[in-house]
Amino acid sequence: MINNKVHSVIEEVRKVIKGKDSVIKKMMIGILSGGHILLEDIPGVGKTTLALAFSKAMNLDFNRIQFTPDVVASDVVGFTKYDKNKDEFVYEEGAVFCNLLLADEINRTSSRTQAALLEVMEEKNVTVDGHTYSLPTPFHVIATQNPIGSYGTQTLPQSQLDRFTLKLTMGYPDFNSQVEILRDRQIEQPLNNVKEVVSVEQLIKIQHEVRNVHISDHILEYITNLSEETRSNSLILQGISPRGALSLSRVAKAKAYLENRDFVIPEDVVDMFTDTCSHRIIMRAKVSDEQPIEVLNEILHQVKTPDIQKV
Repeated sequence: MINNKVHSVIEEVRKVIKGKDSVIKKMMIGILSGGHILLEDIPGVGKTTLALAFSKAMNLDFNRIQFTPDVVASDVVGFTKYDKNKDEFVYEEGAVFCNLLLADEINRTSSRTQAALLEVMEEKNVTVDGHTYSLPTPFHVIATQNPIGSYGTQTLPQSQLDRFTLKLTMGYPDFNSQVEILRDRQIEQPLNNVKEVVSVEQLIKIQHEVRNVHISDHILEYITNLSEETRSNSLILQGISPRGALSLSRVAKAKAYLENRDFVIPEDVVDMFTDTCSHRIIMRAKVSDEQPIEVLNEILHQVKTPDIQKV
């Protein structure tokens, strides 16, 4: 299996995003799996720049919505209007008609507008006034949100959180990365140096190859055991849904592909478990943002890992 193109995308993004190789790779894994990604962090750490860099490196048709309380559902999915020249109603496409939608600060808008993304993210089409319109292929949502409790924010409904394949956090850069960021931006914008290294057609082909990565029944049973443990854990009110388990299997295949393997090993599941599942569980008594991750890590220790010889 050859995925030099995928690694070329990562190298292009690294021109702009410094010191965050793990986040870049996981973002790539999310895209390879065909999923959507939620970036939660404070403003100014590079969430929007990260999304823009990926769109440029893969020549994806890109749209951005800056979510505010006055953004309405029609801004997202579109609307019909009367065209007096044609003497008929015509459909005006919303922002979702693209390959990569950046939903910036999604938790600052109304629940009704957030819900407009539900059908789009799951079905990859929109229905307006009884007519259904298919979105371009591929279609990915990268949403950013400020930490819950920040001014003007509200919690995303669980049904929408479950649509995100991964939830990632960037965090502050380390000292050397911060210096490099300051140095690079004194004269020019590093985004201007990002080159297209993968076409849309190539990305679709790569995503098809990822779907064909082998995942054994032993790995599927391992994912199921992990999911069931979240459903029976005394600290968790709502565990991992079947959709969440399916997402975990898909990102495990994407991670295997990124590492030049055509089969999944247990470490692929372990490495992606908390990023895929932390936003999907509801704690009985949440005392910190880290608590879901801590509980999930404990579950990883409790559930027996399959023998590598059997997978």
